[in-house]
Amino acid sequence: MGEIKRKRGRKAKDSKPEALDFPPPTTATATVAMDDVFSVSNVELMEPASTSKHHQNRRGRPKKLSKHVENPDKFPQLSPSRRGPRAVENGEFAASGDALPSSIVSERVQPEWPGMARVVPAMDAVVKVFCVHTEPNFSLPWQRKRQYSSSSSGFVIGGRRVLTNAHSVEHYTQVKLKKRGSDTKYLATVLAIGTECDIAMLTVDDDEFWVGVSPVEFGELPALQDAVTVVGYPIGGDTISVTSGVVSRIEILSYVHGSTELLGLQIDAAINSGNSGGPAFNDKGNCVGIAFQSLKHEDAENIGYVIPTPVILHFIRDYEKNGAYTGFPILGLEWQKMENPDLREAMGMKQDQKGVRIRRIDPTGPESKVLKPADIILSFDGVDIANDGTVPFRHGERIGFSYLVSQKYTGDSAAIKVLRNSETLSFNYQLATYRRLIPAHNEGRPPSYYIVAGFVFSTVSVPYLRSEYGKDYEYEAPVKLLDKLLHSMPQSPDEQLVVVSQVLVADINIGYEDIVNTQVLAFNGKPVKNLKSLANMVESCDDEFLKFDLEYQQIVVLRTSTAKAATSDILATHCIPSAMSNDLKT
Repeated sequence: MGEIKRKRGRKAKDSKPEALDFPPPTTATATVAMDDVFSVSNVELMEPASTSKHHQNRRGRPKKLSKHVENPDKFPQLSPSRRGPRAVENGEFAASGDALPSSIVSERVQPEWPGMARVVPAMDAVVKVFCVHTEPNFSLPWQRKRQYSSSSSGFVIGGRRVLTNAHSVEHYTQVKLKKRGSDTKYLATVLAIGTECDIAMLTVDDDEFWVGVSPVEFGELPALQDAVTVVGYPIGGDTISVTSGVVSRIEILSYVHGSTELLGLQIDAAINSGNSGGPAFNDKGNCVGIAFQSLKHEDAENIGYVIPTPVILHFIRDYEKNGAYTGFPILGLEWQKMENPDLREAMGMKQDQKGVRIRRIDPTGPESKVLKPADIILSFDGVDIANDGTVPFRHGERIGFSYLVSQKYTGDSAAIKVLRNSETLSFNYQLATYRRLIPAHNEGRPPSYYIVAGFVFSTVSVPYLRSEYGKDYEYEAPVKLLDKLLHSMPQSPDEQLVVVSQVLVADINIGYEDIVNTQVLAFNGKPVKNLKSLANMVESCDDEFLKFDLEYQQIVVLRTSTAKAATSDILATHCIPSAMSNDLKT
């Protein structure tokens, strides 16, 4: 037989690109506008993790890995070559029926796992997370979808707390934890959910859960090529799983679930569904990250992503400091690189000056009070910014300057130096979280809605777009909505994008049945800022007609008395309990 080449943490390549998304009806994570398929390692339904027969080990002669790759419908089998000793890694196996050397047999009985012995004590802190989810129905906002179950991973930290991924407990109804080697599931309480950083904190009230469990200790940010071991409960079995690899990249990553960009680690250890929330250990047995997403693409193999310790510790300290998760501060502005020498000269920059140019500023953010468009940001908190927007990170490494912002907390003061009209200015201001016109998440709140005369008014969010147009909403949704999603900034702190979601057909709304997902601009000549203001104006309207100005110069006119009288009958026909959501009643 020829050589059987083995790589640590290697996973059989699929014959087609596969996004590691929730299986229906569990689509709950945001996709990212990237050329590559960049998908979150979401919590996996329990059925595929326990019913598949392809996960069982097979005895006998080991097969080459290429045979598993050719059949993408089967999971790669764990051949004896994967369990064999290092001594035969580059050698040839004996033919069928031949006796193996006694030295090899003895090594097979007691295999050596380099570096793993120091990690084993911390494995008892890794738990399996069972969650029952009940997602809101954004298309029919007065009801919820059918509940479903998922399983993922987590680990114990100090203070009787457990960390896992935020997407593992999103829209949770019940969360239970099971320790390694235990047959008991313990009810857990969710203390905090960090949507942006994809981290959630849990606790268990039952004292029995904490008996014999030692918390995980955190290590420093690893360097490139440092060994990492990912521990968790992925698909393929019920017991704990260990995969190994190295750190292959450290940079600002796009966090798919949070739709934000924070520091992240790229590793080549296999990260599959169910690994979400599991710890990544270094060779000293310290936790250096949390597995949370992977890249599934036909041109990529074994690309997994880990939330590093700086982001984890930021989340923990934020909770301990404020008693709740407040988020990561973000600069509410857009900037462009200053790499072109003519551009730098035209902006009045000297030869020794570097920085980035401000394109737009969020009018609702604190930056709008001190900065102006066309300012050149020279430094942030005393750290000079290069023309490409990077700052020194470690020896031989550079990273985007947004990393400096993400290391601070909401409400912290920051010093920023800018060049304005060839004059250098310095400002101090308080950092805040950034609010989008179309939010990426509803932060666990049910969607808002208002119904009058069969017209269902709602607000646009990323979950709403995904509910209406599927996971490919970035290609299927109307261009105007996508333009607002990508480029629009709110003009006031409470501004929302209000649309006519659908029209529940009745005699009162004849001729308006085809209006779907169309923005409402004004009501009776008054601009619509948010859904609550629209509901208040309609409810208090004494005019003869209700007139809604929609986009594309379209209008809807209804007689006030008949429209309000018809609403109750329409609600009864469609079994809708109320004409408005609870948040609009207060």
